[in-house]
Amino acid sequence: MIEYYQKFFPKNYNKKVSDLIKDLEKLLEIESIPLITTSEKPLSNDFKENLKNDNWDKINQIYYTLYQNEEHLPAILKKFINKKNSSEDYSFIDTFSGCGGLSLGLLQAGFKPILINEINSKFLETYYFNHDIDLKHYFCNDIKDFLKITEFQELNKKVDLIVGGPPCQGFSTANRQRILSDPRNILYKYFLDLLSSVKPKFFLMENVKGMMNKKNEIINDFNQIIGKDYTTDILLLNAKNFGIPQNRERVFVIGSSINEIPAHSISKDILNNISKISDTNLNDALYGLPELKPKRIKNNNLIENEDYGFKYRKIDLNHNDYTKEINLNYKFNYLCNHVNRFNNDRDITIFDTLPMGANSLHESIKEIMPYNTRNHIFKDKYFKLNSNKVSKTITSHMKFDCNMYIHPTQARGISPREAARIQSFPDDYVFMGSNNSWYEQIGNAVPVKLAKHIGENFIKHLK
Repeated sequence: MIEYYQKFFPKNYNKKVSDLIKDLEKLLEIESIPLITTSEKPLSNDFKENLKNDNWDKINQIYYTLYQNEEHLPAILKKFINKKNSSEDYSFIDTFSGCGGLSLGLLQAGFKPILINEINSKFLETYYFNHDIDLKHYFCNDIKDFLKITEFQELNKKVDLIVGGPPCQGFSTANRQRILSDPRNILYKYFLDLLSSVKPKFFLMENVKGMMNKKNEIINDFNQIIGKDYTTDILLLNAKNFGIPQNRERVFVIGSSINEIPAHSISKDILNNISKISDTNLNDALYGLPELKPKRIKNNNLIENEDYGFKYRKIDLNHNDYTKEINLNYKFNYLCNHVNRFNNDRDITIFDTLPMGANSLHESIKEIMPYNTRNHIFKDKYFKLNSNKVSKTITSHMKFDCNMYIHPTQARGISPREAARIQSFPDDYVFMGSNNSWYEQIGNAVPVKLAKHIGENFIKHLK
């Protein structure tokens, strides 16, 4: 990971390495692997610049210890070292990748990313940690500069798939301006320009439900910029129809340049299998996770214990059909990012009092609701999830609070790991950065299981 921090966190490099040392020391302690004190420096001197001497000495000792024990390291420690290229047959470029939910699903389907683009280095940190892909394949910058990078210039123009979810704010029905001419949608335009330049066999664009209001205009935009060599289709998919315990509707724009495989045939295949997928509910996603108690201590995310949770915890969990599926039947003996956050006493009382499926308007909390005079505005300020139903849409708002995502049986908001389970991330997918950032990354992601389902239908036609 040190190579990632040097390249993409130059201003905070020493701080990131300090945090890296803490994580690795914790994991070595959990694994009872003693630190080897040595003057040897397995790391290149290139990594020394801007590091304090203590950090430089310590990180070298840690990496020396890891390399000496490499054969016997658990999977979680191996994620910190030895990034290399995967060997899948079909290639894709991932733009606006976020923390990597869409990529992970496509990888599980049989694709390999050859370039990954994300402007937020904090999100890309999670992607890099969890994917076994060399650093040279990452571009942490604005997509408008994507076409200029050397790695892009060297592509053989035989990319199978380009995917992305460009922010596109100017598409509401009240807005009469065309999407392409709205300055808020410049990233959407850059995505189309990238498609026009690369001309992949297929493309996939993910976006919010509201884009269905501009369906015909979007198809015209694609035809105008990438040409009529492509067929284009637009789908509105709900994650709950694909065995994911979440009511999450998103638009997917599918394109194909292969005459024998029009876009609508891929869409048809994606929809055809819905009836064969078993329904899941919130209880399926939360199965086997340790109980956490309300956290009443403010401004201290460093506290880790049985009550509030751990960033890294070695534990054997019980699994059900859903968790076995998202984990690909792999048993990971660590639980990560299952951490509670602070709430005040009033909120904790509300969390405990509300029945499942109830919101701020429920009679049980009428006397303690702080917004009684503005209930029409704050009716969803609090919402308690129902364990027997699918979750409401997981969003990045959780980075502020989880009052709209109250655990169905415990007086707290859901943890990042629970949100990740709802998004169908496997348990060995570790979210990096700050606690609040974990929520943001998870809320912005495409559900992994849905991405895998879509990817498998592209792969079927490529074969």
